Amino acid sequence: MHKIGKALLLLCSLTSAGEIAAQTVSGKLIDENKQPLPYANVVLLTLPDSTFVTGTVTAEDGTFSLNTTTPNQLVRISSIGYNTVYKPVQPANLGVIQLTSDTQQLGEVVVKADLPKMQLKGDAMITTVTGSVLEKAGTGEDLLNKIPGVSAEDEEVNVFGSGTAEIYINGRKVRDNSEIDQLSSEQIKRVEVVKNPGARYDASVKAVIRIITKKAAGEGFGFNNRFVTRHRRTYGWTTFDQFNFNYRKGGFDLSGTLFGGRFRNGNNQQIGMKTYLDKLWEQKMDASYGKNSNSNVQGVLSLNYQFNEKHSMGIRYDLDRNFNTYTDWRTNTNIYADENLFETNKSTMVGEYPYTRHSLNYYYNGQIGDWNIDFNADGMWNVKEESMHTKEITNTDTEMNVNTFNKNDGTLYAAKLIVSYPLWQGNLSFGNEYSHTNRTNIYINNEGILNNDDSRIKENSTSTFIDYTHSFGNVDMQAGIRYENVRFNYYEQGKYVDEQSRTFNNVFPSLNINFPIGKTQVQLSYSSGITRPSYDMLRSNIYYSNKYTYQTGNPFLKPVINQNLALSVSYKWLNFNLTYNRTKDDIIQVCEPYSDADPTISLLNIVNAKPYDNITSAITLSPTIGSWNPQLTAQVYKQWFKIDGHDGELTLSKPRFVIVWRNSFTLPVGFQFNVNATYNTKGHSQNMYMGINSLDVSMGLYKSFFKDKLSFQLQASNLLEMDDMDCTIYSGIKTTTDYITNFRRISLTMRYKFNATKSKYKGTGAGESQKNRM
Repeated sequence: MHKIGKALLLLCSLTSAGEIAAQTVSGKLIDENKQPLPYANVVLLTLPDSTFVTGTVTAEDGTFSLNTTTPNQLVRISSIGYNTVYKPVQPANLGVIQLTSDTQQLGEVVVKADLPKMQLKGDAMITTVTGSVLEKAGTGEDLLNKIPGVSAEDEEVNVFGSGTAEIYINGRKVRDNSEIDQLSSEQIKRVEVVKNPGARYDASVKAVIRIITKKAAGEGFGFNNRFVTRHRRTYGWTTFDQFNFNYRKGGFDLSGTLFGGRFRNGNNQQIGMKTYLDKLWEQKMDASYGKNSNSNVQGVLSLNYQFNEKHSMGIRYDLDRNFNTYTDWRTNTNIYADENLFETNKSTMVGEYPYTRHSLNYYYNGQIGDWNIDFNADGMWNVKEESMHTKEITNTDTEMNVNTFNKNDGTLYAAKLIVSYPLWQGNLSFGNEYSHTNRTNIYINNEGILNNDDSRIKENSTSTFIDYTHSFGNVDMQAGIRYENVRFNYYEQGKYVDEQSRTFNNVFPSLNINFPIGKTQVQLSYSSGITRPSYDMLRSNIYYSNKYTYQTGNPFLKPVINQNLALSVSYKWLNFNLTYNRTKDDIIQVCEPYSDADPTISLLNIVNAKPYDNITSAITLSPTIGSWNPQLTAQVYKQWFKIDGHDGELTLSKPRFVIVWRNSFTLPVGFQFNVNATYNTKGHSQNMYMGINSLDVSMGLYKSFFKDKLSFQLQASNLLEMDDMDCTIYSGIKTTTDYITNFRRISLTMRYKFNATKSKYKGTGAGESQKNRM
């Protein structure tokens, strides 16, 4: 028997059996960084033969509880990469238990390769980074881009089949995805991908990624500076610098970010619109000249104090300012009637779009007995303006000038409370969230071509959830339910508009079941969610694009409701996912005639679609072959979508395939080389048909120096310039085509770290879904 097991057996044998009755043993696990350690195995053994009695896994917050049945029992706690710990069943409350890394065990794992990279645990697919080739992936973003089923590029992180992910680092919600790029892959212990988030997350959240890091650096001052310059053909150079600093002393933690940059981008597209009336009216727009540029500064300051391992609180302030904004779009448009040229038009649109946003967060995180409390309070204030000056000249030398001004002013207040408690050998979580938003919109067209607008939206949102996790031997189960009430009030020129004001009541259940079949791990899950339209989509006024195209919102839009059934299977380096989705009231853009009197004018509108079904299936292979770490993902998306066309109902159901091939090579003297390719086929998505096959080939080279203090990363994307998009949009008597040309892009990132530490700030924020809508 193991030496430590013998010692504890002797200790337990000295305890009088009459002093211990049947009871509930509970505790909380933390790692070397004093962060909660989820998914660790906690097993109850009998003495003296160490026979298995029952077992469980720790919850997300590291808590666990087990019911003893006899006095002569022992608790064994183990987790991959940590030393196993044995505890007697007395006292019943074991308190906080800290596990230490087992470096010898990790070494054996690396050599023998008997630790799977991917495993399904609880509600997540967990990828272990420690002791694998992924430690040398580069930045945190590079690492996420190598996780099966995840795409991470340009600070955009998506989960295949689910969409944009909400990201947490050590339990703290990431507010700026550049934080991920600040991380080194060597700092990350594991990554957990949740494709069907439970009731504790907002119903609008489609996917969650939890990043757990290794032990942070010690006390003192540290900083992390990142400089990036990138070039895209035609649009020029983008350059920005981000300076992150942190000072830590005892329980006090001060951290901040200073960011500044100049961004240049643009658009190159050809648009066609066909209107089927008594004549076939057709617009052909060449918008190949479109450039945008803006300067952006951001600042973050957070104060955090950890009283002890059970209590911490903090406050954070964010400033985001966009200025020196400039847009210059030039289009040439030809109008045809029954294929005969009717009119030509040259249009120039010059505009400015500055904005300022302030946000404030306060949090408290603590443990009182077996109760865990997480409280957040948020405020946000933002102002955005847009001035557009359009000049148009027709083939008859008629000149028209149109000037518009639009201003959005938004305010948000929100609070969220989550409470957790170990119950019946599981973990119970429940909580409430409230938010109040106030958004005004002013639109002015001096020429009187379109109506001015002075509208206001006031919205109150309240949500309540309850979530329970439990293990039955090797079977993990999570079940929850979330209720959301939203009161939407609409005002025009200060007057309440009853027909556009509504109240929504929605209930969202969720269920996850995780179990092994031999060495194969299986997860079955069900979830329902909602996507509420942004406040910009809910506007009622009409925007001027050019003489032939107007845009509007729709205050009568309903939120999108999704019902998801998912199956995930993981075996060694193979992972398979199948998701069935039922979508109701999906939001799509359609093109309609602005008026019967002038069919040459098209109105871009937003409407709710008919209910439809879709299926997403993906398989990922990610073996390790020496210094080569390939990953191949094949995904297919198929929908059954119907919409009215100009000559009857259309069924849009052609499947679309996506193949992603990622290759990472560990080269001599610490170089990391990546070659990736993404191939998209033709197919339908909503009311759109993607009409060409596209290919994006990218390469990257990463090298760090001085024990990872200095690093360089050179990246090139769309090398072959074959990542274009050709889209056809069907909507009633209108059919729109849009061809977008994408150019090659090259970027260089330089980073220097000094005693770099991660902030201990644990605020997760409140009212996040409302902030995104604003």
